[in-house]
Amino acid sequence: MRAKLKEIKEEMRRRMHQPIPEQGRWLAQVVRGYFAYHAVPANFAALGAFLHHVKRIWRRKLRFRSQKDRLTWDRFAQLAADLFPKPEILHPLAASAVTVKHPRWEPDALIGPSGSERGRPATAVPTAILGRELG
Repeated sequence: MRAKLKEIKEEMRRRMHQPIPEQGRWLAQVVRGYFAYHAVPANFAALGAFLHHVKRIWRRKLRFRSQKDRLTWDRFAQLAADLFPKPEILHPLAASAVTVKHPRWEPDALIGPSGSERGRPATAVPTAILGRELG
């Protein structure tokens, strides 16, 4: 998240003198793209934090546009609410994918369908045995 916020900050520096609606459309597109990729069930708090930091960066860049800054928090909050999407989980199936057990984690995973052993346990590998020198 830090790297993306740093990129946004640098790009906002270049876009500082563009009209506010144009900046807002670009930022909203960036936020939507970030949410589309990172919106998994366990990441809701991080999405809110990302949106908060993007708003903070944008407000700061807007304030630097003039010595007579008249952008109040209420006005900025309304502007941001109109442009930015709300954080929401877009990939609800990812939660079930995280809880799926892989067959190799189960005790009988080394036993194949014919009853033969498919692989060796890690302790049977010569490099995993402690106290033995390999020569």
